[in-house]
Amino acid sequence: MNPNDSRDIVLAFSGGLDTSFCVPYLKEQGWTVHTVFADTGGVDAEERAAIEARAAELGVASHVTIDGGPAIWNGFVKPFVWAGEGYQGQYPLLVSDRYLIVDAALARAKALGTNAIAHGCTGMGNDQVRFDLAVKAQGDYRIVAPIREIQKAHPQTRAYEQAYLEARGFSVRARQKAYTINENLLGVTLSGGEIDAWEAPGDGARGWCARREHWPLEPLEVTLRFVQGEAVALDGVDLPGEKILAKLNTMFAQYGVGRGLYTGDTTIGLKGRIVFEAPGLTALLVAHRALEEAVLTKQQNRFKPDVARKWVELVYEGFFHDPLKADLEAFLASSQRMVNGEVVLRTRGGRVDAVAVRSPHLLTSKGATYAQSADWGVEEAEGFIKLFGMSSTLWAEVNGGQGGG
Repeated sequence: MNPNDSRDIVLAFSGGLDTSFCVPYLKEQGWTVHTVFADTGGVDAEERAAIEARAAELGVASHVTIDGGPAIWNGFVKPFVWAGEGYQGQYPLLVSDRYLIVDAALARAKALGTNAIAHGCTGMGNDQVRFDLAVKAQGDYRIVAPIREIQKAHPQTRAYEQAYLEARGFSVRARQKAYTINENLLGVTLSGGEIDAWEAPGDGARGWCARREHWPLEPLEVTLRFVQGEAVALDGVDLPGEKILAKLNTMFAQYGVGRGLYTGDTTIGLKGRIVFEAPGLTALLVAHRALEEAVLTKQQNRFKPDVARKWVELVYEGFFHDPLKADLEAFLASSQRMVNGEVVLRTRGGRVDAVAVRSPHLLTSKGATYAQSADWGVEEAEGFIKLFGMSSTLWAEVNGGQGGG
């Protein structure tokens, strides 16, 4: 059968308001709906079962759940930690699991012999760009986006979705009525309600991170071991990367680490405002940077952020499969050759610090310690300063000491 003739469609499904709406909507358009939930972390066994039950309740033809943890670690977390930069210096790209979700949906479509893919992205956000570009980069597929289709006729889209589902006998979770919530191994994002209205986030706008009054009294201290820039052990126990990140999420969320309120420039030009929580990823980034800064040269540490910012922009804006991303990752991987060692992290709540760094590659001098001792003399120091500042000194002499204005 020609995939173009199939009425089977694969829907990337999370069980939330948007993708729940998509199921009856697509069925009423004549599609046979098959749902795929790519479990990229952030949900427990109970929630995973609830998502599967939700798909069955909505009447899908089939539902599969894919373990996306290893893929999200290798495909995103490793190079992101190597890069070490958030989007616009803040946001840690917490919905980059979208690219792995696309891969799972495409694999399911291939198994079903169809080229029709559906997603629950709106026409106002970045995810539609990420989904569509990731699909288009991997073949000739038909993309159906029900939320985009209805939003012009129904500007209050979420209210319409709720009413649509309730009219067909499907309940809507209370939290889903207030916020758009995304959870995965990377962290949690919340938008909607008072967040979109540029007001202070309400009590319900909270994911994993404990409130200040619930932080433990004793500080938390953990040790991470890195090999070529990749975390491979936690407190002396070797673990797969996705397991390390999951444990860090649980440990540091108790102390409120990694929570922020972020406003940024979206791909389509609107301002986006979200609450985000990334306890484990924040801990990883702090540990990696502390080790990296101690073992890379000054020139590497100066230049690398330029590469990192471009890599982050490509991923944020949907160019996950652009060849430039692979080119930049080749540089990032090369920069990690000597990023080996252990970092001790400590938190008392709210923030995390790298308090100790151990590595055979620390760029230390046996004869000198910054601001403490040196194995060179006054003549050498004065000569260095004279030559280092030659251009500025000459400018002052030639121009009579006048200021830069």
